[in-house]
Amino acid sequence: MEKEITFACHSFFRAGYHHVVLGEYDRGYDDEAVIVHPRFNKDTFNNDVALLRLASPAQITSRVSPVNLVSSSTNIPSGTLCVLTGWGRTATGLSPRILQETTLPIVSTANCRQYWGLTRSITDSMICAGGSGSSACQGDSGGPLVCDSKGVWYQVGIVSWGAVDCSVNSPGVYSRVPYLRKWIDYTVSSN
Repeated sequence: MEKEITFACHSFFRAGYHHVVLGEYDRGYDDEAVIVHPRFNKDTFNNDVALLRLASPAQITSRVSPVNLVSSSTNIPSGTLCVLTGWGRTATGLSPRILQETTLPIVSTANCRQYWGLTRSITDSMICAGGSGSSACQGDSGGPLVCDSKGVWYQVGIVSWGAVDCSVNSPGVYSRVPYLRKWIDYTVSSN
């Protein structure tokens, strides 16, 4: 049974106010603690990760299962196709009732830095994906970017930031799980 969930710091989850619903697919149905990365920078979104300690362990079911976190030594090559899921705004401008998913290619750090230029800094704690006809948007923040490796799904990123207009031609920026993995492991083991 799992007791920790990763998400982006800037998602502003408040224990006792927000509720975690695991295995939800349709939002039409109706002693936690948030542990924020100590070096999270709200201006640059560097180290944009937090853990949510649940009041009780998650019950694993056919609709709720943990995802593997990619190891800290894993390098995800550019062009790797990964899957993003979320309830963020869509092309219609509305947040959907049904969980959405899209496939996005990983974008090299060099290409992502070139795209964003001086607008925003792409740091080692970030990985980029998209810019190929689909993107994350407002409401997807904190959501998982997962990649398949030999039939096993691994979380490689957490939706962090991107183009204000959610342009499908702009690479989105995600918190890089391999870079943050040591902090995640340490925090889970000490809480």
